[in-house]
Amino acid sequence: MADVRRRIAAGVGAVVLLAAVVLAGTATGTAAAATQASSAAREGGWTCPGTPVPTGYVITAFDRNGCNGRGAWLQQPVRDGIWTCSGSPIVPGYVIAAYDRNGCSGVGAWFHRLARDGMWTCSGSPIVPGYVVTGYDRNGCTGIGAWYHQLVRNGIWTCPGSPIPAGYRSTTYNATGCNGLGAWYTIRA
Repeated sequence: MADVRRRIAAGVGAVVLLAAVVLAGTATGTAAAATQASSAAREGGWTCPGTPVPTGYVITAFDRNGCNGRGAWLQQPVRDGIWTCSGSPIVPGYVIAAYDRNGCSGVGAWFHRLARDGMWTCSGSPIVPGYVVTGYDRNGCTGIGAWYHQLVRNGIWTCPGSPIPAGYRSTTYNATGCNGLGAWYTIRA
């Protein structure tokens, strides 16, 4: 009877050991797959529609025939001076400085730049915190309109829709400012 118990215990021990090996292999395989997936996201690459764009990445190319005819998108890390496809995220700190309606295989392309004082951006571009809009050109950015961005400072005229950063307030209005849209004199609060 003792011999039977030892054999059962040995069998149970072998099953437990086998299960541990299988589970460890599964965990290792899952971890490897997760590492491989996150590595692929870090490196960018071609993706199918609906694939999330990782933080800090933009969409830079479109292949109409990719993903079995559904189209494929190339994801790359953002950098100053990169063209992106329409629909690409705009990474915080960046603005859109040019537009090409034929770019990105015909879906349209936007030129991303790091925000800096004294630059023109296309209509629809984000306004980076600490900046205000001080000029407007209705023909700029290939005809879609452009806005002039400057760092906020005491005594600057701002256009309609411009943010007024904390610590500042708008006072006097000039109807002819901002290329006829009107402008407000902005001072420290």
